[in-house]
Order: sequence, then structure tokens, then C-alpha cells
Amino acid sequence: MGKKQIKDKNMKNPKKKKTKKKTWKKVLLIIVLILLITGGVFAYKVHLNGGGMSGMLATMVGHDQYTKKNLGEFKVLLLGISTDQENVDLTDTIMVASYNPNTQKATLLSIPRDTYTGKNPAKATSYEKINALYNRKHRPDETLEAVNEITGLNIEYYVVIKTEALIKLVDVIGGVTFNVPIDMDYDDTSQNLHIHLKAGEQKLDGDKAEQVVRFRHNNNGTSYPEEYGDNDTGRMRTQREFIMQVVKQTAKPENIFKLGQILDVAKEYIITNIDFNIAKDYIPYIVEFNTDDLLTETLPGTNTNKNTSGTWIFIHDKAQTKTLIQELFYDRDIEETGDETSEEANTDTATIDVNKSDITVEVLNGSGTASNLQKVVSQLQGAGFKVTRTGSTNTTPKTTINNKKSIKETLLKNIKDVIGTGVIQSSESSSSKVDVTIIIGKDY
Repeated sequence: MGKKQIKDKNMKNPKKKKTKKKTWKKVLLIIVLILLITGGVFAYKVHLNGGGMSGMLATMVGHDQYTKKNLGEFKVLLLGISTDQENVDLTDTIMVASYNPNTQKATLLSIPRDTYTGKNPAKATSYEKINALYNRKHRPDETLEAVNEITGLNIEYYVVIKTEALIKLVDVIGGVTFNVPIDMDYDDTSQNLHIHLKAGEQKLDGDKAEQVVRFRHNNNGTSYPEEYGDNDTGRMRTQREFIMQVVKQTAKPENIFKLGQILDVAKEYIITNIDFNIAKDYIPYIVEFNTDDLLTETLPGTNTNKNTSGTWIFIHDKAQTKTLIQELFYDRDIEETGDETSEEANTDTATIDVNKSDITVEVLNGSGTASNLQKVVSQLQGAGFKVTRTGSTNTTPKTTINNKKSIKETLLKNIKDVIGTGVIQSSESSSSKVDVTIIIGKDY
């Protein structure tokens, strides 16, 4: 009797084990199904948000397919501060940056550090230069107010970037590959600044990055070549082009995993009034940004020291500034559509109907290749157009054909066909000395 009971007891154990196995299989199956469903929903949302890295990041921060459409152009004032001298915080780098996530176009406008902000240029002092405003009370809003008055833009946000921020950011992302435009050889013991770089493409660490953006001239007095833009003009151009590369290389997918380190640098060395909840809405789309769509320029004006103190100041040209701001921040999306029924096509009756030989054309070389200027001039003259003005301007990615005097659309299209590229824009100016301004871009 005892043996039988023992046998019956042993017979029950395998059944319990089988029941437990079936239960775990069901639980595992449910978990897999939940993961599949959740993953499928997430993947679908990523798809609705445009797919790729941008779509994934947008989904992770809670965006839907309508979020980007409701985002406007983001404009911010960038102030770069050198902190080498004790109690001296001059803003050696002043730029207006804009970014539109829907058009994926961006702009960098450099403001010369000697720009005069006072009322009487004849009695100008260094204290009234725009780079001295922050040093007065360490309040970025004073510089912001001055830039808004000069440009007519209603910029709300500012970012003050200390020298250490640039150095550490470049080191965090593993260096930045950059084409140094010329040999640089400069020493300033008072600022502990030593710049020694050779021209050419190379990977720069944080220390060398600082050297590049602060360089103005060599120990022997030589500077950037005239066609590049000497002294401050050349430095501003180098700063813009270096920032383009920093943005491009920071936005690489592998640097997503360094976001914590990047934010730590920002927290310690950057002062800003940008709310993180606003910034995070733009971050998913910046990773898709192509720096070829970044347009760069410098505030137009002249340098002079004709004042009682002999101080060198930069006086911006109000008329040219107004035209430039219109082109950079308002006209960039006006492109040829080819739709003859469009509103733009219907306004053709109000344009000036003249022969191409009567049109005065200005050609500015922004391609970065000196020989392109003469090529375009020869093409236009060979086609019967009259080129009356030529010159160079800051490097720009795309060729633009700017209609200054309401010239007929068909003639503008003819110019585009002749040079083989170009975005047609309307940037009318009663003070313009030419009918059409062509800016040659890198796409030529």
C-alpha cells in the first residue's frame, strides 16, 4: 500500500512541470506580441514623421506628423566671447542665425565687431562699438536690441558662447575636419594666444579650432588675401565656414550617443534664454540639415576712422542692409515654379518689357573659384546681355538671379539657361544701379 502511494505521488510531478512550461510560453508569447505591436506603432509613427534618424528622434520627443508644419523659422543671436583676459568679455563673434525646419534652409549673417551703435559717428569711441556692449553690464539683451535695430529683425533669443565651449565641443565630437584657408602665424602674449597652423584640410582639435576662429593677421602684418576678405572680413568668413562644419559634423548619427556630454558643455559654458522645450522641437530636423543650404553673408557697410578720437568703426549701410535682410530672411523661398497660371506669372504684365541688350547686369562671384567670374561674364556677353558691374562676395552654395527692377520673367529664365543654373528671386530695389544681380554659387 505504501509503495503504491509513493508511485502515485511521483506520477503527479511531470504534469505540474508541463503546466508551468505552458504558462511561461503563454507569458513569453504575450510579451513578444506586446513588443511587436508597440514596435509596429512606433515604426508607423516614425514613418509618419518622415522616417530616418529625423523621424525616429521626432517620435521619441512626442511629435506627430503635424508638429513640424507648425514650427516657424527659428532666429537667434550668437555671441562668441573670448575669456583670455580677466574681466574683459568682448564679443569678437557676432552672428544672426536662422533655421527653417520645413524648407531646410538656414542663414548666417555676420555683424562686424566694430559696428557703430552710437548716434554721432564724428565723436565715436570704442565704448560704442557693438562688441563692447556685452562687456558693459554682461547683459546679452543690450547687444540683441542693437542687432534688432540694425537689421530690423525681431530676434527673441540669444546664445552667449564662451571660448571654452567651442574647445570642449570640438574635443567631445572627436575633432572637426576643416580646410584652413591660409598659413596662420600669430602670437599675443597678453592674451596667451598662439596661432600656428598650416593651410589645407586637416582635423582640428579644440585648441586648434580656437586658433582658426580667432585669427585676423600674421605677426608680419599680412592677412587673408583680398579676394577672400582681409582681416575682420576674412575672419568672419572663416568663422561662418567653420561653424558650418561644426554643425555638419556634430549632427552625425554617431554623435547622438554623445548628447549627454554635449549638453554638459552647454550647461557649463553657454548662456542662453532659449527654453529647452522650444529647442527640442527643432533638434529632430536639424540632423537632416544639409550645409549646402546654408546661406552666409556679412552686414554691408564701410570702415572709417574719421572721428575726433581716430577710432576705427564700421558704419553699416542702411539701404543695402535692408535689401540684404529681405534677400536672406524673406525671399529665399521665392523660386521659379514653372507654373504659368501662378500668381507670380499673372503679375508679368507689370514687369518691364525690354530687350536683353538694354538690361544692366551685375555679377558677383560667391563660388569660391576665381575663374568662374570671367566664365559667367563671357557667357552672358556672348548671349547679348550687358554686364556693367562685377565683384566678389561671400561663398554661397547656390547661384541666385536677383530681379532688381521688375525685369520680364522670360528674360530672367533666359539668363538662367545661359549660365546653366540659378534660382530666380525678386529683390526689387529703387536704389539699385543695375537691373539684375547674379551671385555665382558653388553649384555653378
